[in-house]
Amino acid sequence: MKFVKLIIPAILSLFCSAIFIDSLRYKFTNHPNTQEIFGRLNDWTASLGAEGLFAQTGLFSQYTIGTAEGIASLFLLIGIIPRFKRLQGLGALLGLAIMTGAISFHLFTPLGTDPNNDGGGLFIAACLVWLSCLILVGFRWQEILQGLGKLLAALFGKSDKAF
Repeated sequence: MKFVKLIIPAILSLFCSAIFIDSLRYKFTNHPNTQEIFGRLNDWTASLGAEGLFAQTGLFSQYTIGTAEGIASLFLLIGIIPRFKRLQGLGALLGLAIMTGAISFHLFTPLGTDPNNDGGGLFIAACLVWLSCLILVGFRWQEILQGLGKLLAALFGKSDKAF
């Protein structure tokens, strides 16, 4: 059982990191597929009065999302080292947040599940990463709660034993 608790999180972390890192080459090179996705999202938010939200300098630009994916990957990979497994939980939470947004935008906006005519591969990958991150959070929930306790203690000056 101990082997399973070590190997499954490592495999899931490697999988999520591979997907995130692979997507960086599209986001940071301004690939036409990335332009299409973020352009559609930007047009949609502009129609709602929030023009520029997904533009290249917007709050949720391809560069912002790519940076968050890079940080999540870093935490997931470093978290494979047993001493740093709490970072794996943080990376999984960040990945879960990123993929929740991605899946929501695919499902509930004009973007759709196949914006690049790839048979929905991008959407399927997002769903698999979301599920993998959720499972990782399940494996690392104790470390996540300990980290939140320490954060609250640092912010509010209380002993982490109170949490």
